[in-house]
Amino acid sequence: MQSPPSPARSLADWLAHCERLHGRPIDLGLERVRAVAERLQLRFDCPVVTVAGTNGKGSTCAMLESIAGQAGWRTGVYSSPHLVRFEERCRIAGVPVAEQDLLAQFARVEAARGEEALTYFEFTTLAILACMAAAGLDLAILEVGLGGRLDAVNVVDADCAVITSIDLDHMEFLGPDREAIGREKAGIMRPGRPAIVSDPMPPASVLQHARDIGADLWRSGVDFRFSGDQQQWSWAGRGKRYSGLAYPALRGANQLVNAAGVLAALTALRDRLPVPAQAVRAGLALVELPGRFQIVPGQPTLVLDVAHNPHAAAALAANLDAMGFFPDTHAVFGAMGDKDLDGILRRMAPVVDHWYFCDLPGPRAARAADLLARWQALNTTRKDVTAAACDGPMAALQTALSQADPADRILVFGSFLTVGGVLEHGLPKLHAKHLGT
Repeated sequence: MQSPPSPARSLADWLAHCERLHGRPIDLGLERVRAVAERLQLRFDCPVVTVAGTNGKGSTCAMLESIAGQAGWRTGVYSSPHLVRFEERCRIAGVPVAEQDLLAQFARVEAARGEEALTYFEFTTLAILACMAAAGLDLAILEVGLGGRLDAVNVVDADCAVITSIDLDHMEFLGPDREAIGREKAGIMRPGRPAIVSDPMPPASVLQHARDIGADLWRSGVDFRFSGDQQQWSWAGRGKRYSGLAYPALRGANQLVNAAGVLAALTALRDRLPVPAQAVRAGLALVELPGRFQIVPGQPTLVLDVAHNPHAAAALAANLDAMGFFPDTHAVFGAMGDKDLDGILRRMAPVVDHWYFCDLPGPRAARAADLLARWQALNTTRKDVTAAACDGPMAALQTALSQADPADRILVFGSFLTVGGVLEHGLPKLHAKHLGT
């Protein structure tokens, strides 16, 4: 057997080690993770909120973190994947964890795993959970990686489960329809504990599972409600009401659905984690999350979004439409080959005038030339639209910038690797030359 890396090795060395341990990148099941977690004596001495869903998980975690932080509570967040640096996957008190703090936990997991062949995700999840458990937290917020029931994160019993919007994604692992996918995601619920369902139209399987196990179901539109106008919004549920709230700093109409679920979760935990109304207001106003309909002012305007399934693409298209008039929209797009690429392209077609498909690293990634061919086969109506294949996200962005007028907008969307590829050296500030000058 290959000798394990020393704790003195770098994070990059440990991550490379994790890549080699298991024959498959995804191998759902909790047996291996639970065995190692027990040897690590992994436990949290604070409330744990676990968040599952197809879209909206990252935004939900960020709003929970921001509001609880404004209330003075020490928070820890685990989310995946990352955009640029692995350390982004773990935030303690709002700050990405230091590499040095992770190294000791990687060594502990290696010592505890014995002969268990953990996947990359399982090994890194255990290391981050151990790091969070040792951080003296008041609130742990855990984002599920894939599904829920069999995801490594589910080795921790949630004090409160949040189910965000559910749609079709990862169907080869989770099932062929929303009912099957919902059943997997509902696996994070626990008997007698709050289960917040923020999806306004959840699959029946989610609600049935909550009833079957005796979870304390909080359903959007039934146990909590929200409403709003152009200036402000309000929330009410189970003896608690917030009026005259400013909209979350995270952009997009779908964020109100996520925010409503966040307030339900905090209300459900209010006896253990009191949060004053002013912390709710400040937390929503100050929340940040890169790559979720992130608008960067410039010439042209830059929009970054990790929409990588048709449901997220439909929300992105609606949000772009609501931004107002831009002469042309230039889209940089790269994605994994196992996604519903045709579904994404169809939903984005009405709002994109120029496409720049890009290669991404890794064997799962769709090649730019293949994306271009797919788009050409689908585009039977808009003959004025142009498209090109590029070497990578930055090359695609530079090509788009060379073709764009300062009054246009450039959208970078798709995989985390696409958005992360243009953020690798910091947030781009675009300054296009006027075409023809």
